[in-house]
Amino acid sequence: MNERAIPGVGPVLSALVPVSCLQVVTVVGADAAATTSQVTCWERSDAGGEWRRVGPAVPGRNGTAGWSTDHHKGEASSPVGVFSLTAAGGRLPDPGTLLPYEYRPSYYQGGGFGAGLAADAFDHVIAVDYNRIPGYPPSDPTRPDGEVAGGDIWLHVGDSPSATGGVALPEAALAAILGWLSPTCRPVIVMGDAATLAA
Repeated sequence: MNERAIPGVGPVLSALVPVSCLQVVTVVGADAAATTSQVTCWERSDAGGEWRRVGPAVPGRNGTAGWSTDHHKGEASSPVGVFSLTAAGGRLPDPGTLLPYEYRPSYYQGGGFGAGLAADAFDHVIAVDYNRIPGYPPSDPTRPDGEVAGGDIWLHVGDSPSATGGVALPEAALAAILGWLSPTCRPVIVMGDAATLAA
């Protein structure tokens, strides 16, 4: 076993993690149909260092349609892959994250997006850089891979499967991740079903 590899992540997706990355969030479902997942934070001190877990794994709820390696707009599956984490935002003010934060109460309404989410679902969000321009606010509508590929994949607050294809977390867990992430560590998220991640 490669001690420098992210636990549970095989060579295919490990190759997509930038050498400069020092922080990783993994979201792992048991299989492609799973709507529950384990969310774990990892960090290393330098590019060649061993990954260490940060805090306990926490329960997450991914898309109501499980996982997809070919996500499309309107699907409730969560996209599988490695994506950077470069911006945050929410209905509530910045809780103290180092990520650029977009405070925009009128936009981050839980009942919006046709998803029937709880009012507090988007109190705080972390944008997953799936089909979006890294570093832009989560609300930015630009879709580099076209509208058909979808977008608005976020880590957000909740305890039920995400109808938007994002990943819902307990509020305290999301707050802890927001406080931990640092742009200087080039953080990424590695997300998907266990078999695909391990390939």
